[in-house]
Amino acid sequence: MSSSSSLRERRALLNRYADRRPDGEIPAGPYGWTHGDFRYRNLLRRDGEVVAILDWDRLGVRPYGEEVARTAQVQFGVDGVFDLDRVAAFTAGYRSVIDLPVADLADAVTRLWWKRLTDYWQLDFLLARKDPAFGKMFLEGEALLHWWTDRADEVQAAFAGRCR
Repeated sequence: MSSSSSLRERRALLNRYADRRPDGEIPAGPYGWTHGDFRYRNLLRRDGEVVAILDWDRLGVRPYGEEVARTAQVQFGVDGVFDLDRVAAFTAGYRSVIDLPVADLADAVTRLWWKRLTDYWQLDFLLARKDPAFGKMFLEGEALLHWWTDRADEVQAAFAGRCR
């Protein structure tokens, strides 16, 4: 699939799902200090143990749900699909430590989906940096976006800690 056909498909998705735009500008849920880019590449391990968390440039106060949703998407949204079992396990583990109501996490997941639906950052980078890797990233993101959109209820159930 090419970027131009993906853009046409994205426009169709936007038209089809415009009514699912999240309500209001303020995300739901408890807020606190979050890393902002928490993922396996930012963990330093020694002898199988995490000894440091790296890359704190996105540190900020934001909804915990945003951190959970983004981290799960980056970690478990691979090859155009979510590993829903891992999403469910990850979010259940997180919620066992941080009081994050399911409704607030659902709001964060919907907001992240909407952000992915309306964001073209990879194409901006592709054009600005002339790096074809960003074109590939865009197409990979498109595959996940379509998969996610087609299975929105399953994805929300996984984030709530329930899986097939």
